[in-house]
Amino acid sequence: MKQADETKLMIKLDKVCLTLRSRAGDVPILRDIDLSIGDAETVAIVGPSGSGKTSLLMIMAGLERATSGKVLVAGQDFMQLSEDQLALARGGAIGIVFQSFHLVPTMTALENVALPLEFQGKPNAFEAAAALLSEVGLDARQQHFPAQLSGGEQQRVALARALVPKPRLLFADEPTGNLDGATGRQVVELLFGLGARRQATLILVTHDESLAKRCQRIVRMADGRIASDSRATTGVPA
Repeated sequence: MKQADETKLMIKLDKVCLTLRSRAGDVPILRDIDLSIGDAETVAIVGPSGSGKTSLLMIMAGLERATSGKVLVAGQDFMQLSEDQLALARGGAIGIVFQSFHLVPTMTALENVALPLEFQGKPNAFEAAAALLSEVGLDARQQHFPAQLSGGEQQRVALARALVPKPRLLFADEPTGNLDGATGRQVVELLFGLGARRQATLILVTHDESLAKRCQRIVRMADGRIASDSRATTGVPA
């Protein structure tokens, strides 16, 4: 298993476990996860449904708290942060793109993309949002609402929203799952291209093996554990 250079780590997980409680008893979701991811690496997380890959992403993104273990992300110990501190950490360093676009339906594309910067009180939020929408090919759609956009256009808005704060970490959970093949390929090219230009670490959860091979590393999950972690044989730097 080839891990990232310890001096250039963006993420380090040590013996991370996630257990959910149910009426039938405790349900182990993640078991003793050790994982190191370097700065600007591209990593695919693959595995069958129920293997724990989305739960792993949620813990690294600060959206789910591990039951035990150590979770270091962008120099911060996520296990020691309050919910408010986690929200601040996500806003400053992390961008997330989901399979379901999660756009605010009553806001235009421009307003959706500007939202993270407005939450942070950043100046020129709309100028930055407009520039990024132009970069993803939606310059003419800035004033359209999500319902007026195609699925591919909505995912491009979601990608622009994730990237507008200039995050050091970009997470994508099945970003092409709701798109047709051609549209999905367009979104993938944007995802890798924009992430590389911003020198962001990209962590991608996918069922698509060809998409996984675009990454530098492939982490395979099985039964809540890491089954393998290897360089993608046909992977190219994103």
